Amino acid sequence: MSEKISIVIVDDHTLFRSGVATLLSEFEEINVLFQASSGKDLQEKLSPDNLPDIILMDITMPVMDGYETTEWVTGKYPQVSVLALSMFDDEKSIINMLRAGACGYLLKESSPSDLLGAIKITREKGLFINENVSGRMLTSLRNEASAIDTDGKPSQREMEFLQYCATELTYKEIADKMNVSPRTVDNYRDSLFSKLNIKSRTGLVVYGIKNSLIII
Repeated sequence: MSEKISIVIVDDHTLFRSGVATLLSEFEEINVLFQASSGKDLQEKLSPDNLPDIILMDITMPVMDGYETTEWVTGKYPQVSVLALSMFDDEKSIINMLRAGACGYLLKESSPSDLLGAIKITREKGLFINENVSGRMLTSLRNEASAIDTDGKPSQREMEFLQYCATELTYKEIADKMNVSPRTVDNYRDSLFSKLNIKSRTGLVVYGIKNSLIII
């Protein structure tokens, strides 16, 4: 049996949060580490000793909302993936969560099988972009003016890596395609994160589409 995917659930609605935890506990692939009622609660409970693979993050929470909490998580613990789980399906909410560092976005009305599938894809690929997210993302980006930073321009190889980021290939598979080591691919990723002030693979895809750097 493969290693379980560890999950943390952050939501201020106790019944929903507990319901999701109970639901996920029925899947043998999932291990729910703990629940948090807010971003502040998460900050108090999360430590290097109990990091999950994925955090399911609500958006609307008191004191510290999902956007701020996601930025904090991806800044302090970049190895942890944040998957937004929200009732909002508008472009602004989706784009802002992706820009905050979330690697994917799922609606609360999704089926249990869809949630499990999103978790598995996030764990394996490092990002989850479904039809709902991609459609609204593209709609929003079409309405924004393109603005490419001239400072810190990506290199040719980084641009090639950026193209692969929009696929379902893992970083290891991208390294194979580019005939480089996984460490070199990590360097491309980290360099782009730094140059573009972006915190996640999904954020790179958003930037690439917005600035016509990725052909889809």
